[in-house]
Amino acid sequence: MSMTLIAMIGILALFALILLKMPISFAMFVVGFFGMLHMTSPIAAYNIISSGIWEQLSAYSLSVIPLFVFMGELLFRSGITEKIFASAYAWIGHRRGSMAITTILSSAGFAAVSGSNTATAATVGTIALPEMKKFGYHKALSAGSVAAGGTLGVIIPPSSVLIIIALQAELAIRDLFLASIIPGLILVALFIMTIVYLCTRRPEIAPVGERSEWRVRFSSLKGLMEIVVLFALVLGGLFSGWFTSTEAAAVGCVGALAIIALQGRLTLDVLQKALANALKSSAMILMLVAGAVIFGRFLTVTRLPYLVGEWAAALPLPAVLIMACVLLIYVIGGALMDAMGFLIISIPIFFPVALALGYDPIWFGIMVCIVTSMGAITPPVGVNAFIVKSLDPDLGFGDIFRGVGYFLLPYMACILLLLLIPQLVLFVL
Repeated sequence: MSMTLIAMIGILALFALILLKMPISFAMFVVGFFGMLHMTSPIAAYNIISSGIWEQLSAYSLSVIPLFVFMGELLFRSGITEKIFASAYAWIGHRRGSMAITTILSSAGFAAVSGSNTATAATVGTIALPEMKKFGYHKALSAGSVAAGGTLGVIIPPSSVLIIIALQAELAIRDLFLASIIPGLILVALFIMTIVYLCTRRPEIAPVGERSEWRVRFSSLKGLMEIVVLFALVLGGLFSGWFTSTEAAAVGCVGALAIIALQGRLTLDVLQKALANALKSSAMILMLVAGAVIFGRFLTVTRLPYLVGEWAAALPLPAVLIMACVLLIYVIGGALMDAMGFLIISIPIFFPVALALGYDPIWFGIMVCIVTSMGAITPPVGVNAFIVKSLDPDLGFGDIFRGVGYFLLPYMACILLLLLIPQLVLFVL
């Protein structure tokens, strides 16, 4: 049996286990372990797997994940979501469609502390959906803005998905964070333009809110400025070279502790809940990393990633067309399963393809992150659609998928723009 056939059987077995509801990390571990056992001797397989897991999980750079997750948990308990939403509405609430725009802006703000599309959609949607229902917003627009806004959670730094991509592809976390800022802002701008266009064409879907006084607008910024300063310090220090990514995350944790202490919210109960949730989230991510190490070693032994890269580079087609096909696979994968899980599975296969086609690895990392995030709102699955449904049972899936359909076009416009003009991602590096 050829090594390529063994690799394909392994990939099919992986997806079969995932469809049987086995956690992705365990599925990768099982397939990778038995694949290595078949390809090598038992002793060699044990040695390769144990050394690979130890090298990856004991790496100093991996400590950035629990630190950033803990920082996000602390800031979440400072009431940042409510503050962002209230402030955004105070400033633009008198504009038509302002509640939907506020949802997008609040999602972008919360994305900077969550690093997760589902967490962003669930947290912002808890506040935004009842408010938009109260103001008489159309169900489709309400659901679509929450689901699409949630996808910003894995694009805007600091993002746990970008950290995983950096570790998987051996890229600098700082570079991926920096490169994601412009695409994230482009996506936010395109979402807002879409809402403005829809509300201009169909004013009845988004009633106008009340105009807030200037005193109320400036008062709404209270409690946000210290968080803005913290992120300016964390990301500014990281991008300027003052801190490494791990040191920046540690500074963020200390700053978050100081903020909630000054607000009088630092109680033992809050600290215990933040630590418990951070521990759960970090353990899940680290288990994915461990499973990815084993599965990646199995694919490396079969040489499938290199063979796919060589095959793609030799195709008599323009590189941009081949890359478009690769990105389409990521859209489908993101629609069927969690973005982080699919990225961990697919990067060992498609990263060599991007390099063989001559694409910059940082650009490719940002692109697959964005494209897979689009999958989170793409039918027939689209995990964020189910998050929105769970938040408001009165919403039908017809309304939800009609709403997310509004935001697929701006997503495709952003992807096409970055595909044709890669320097939009790379010029900040």
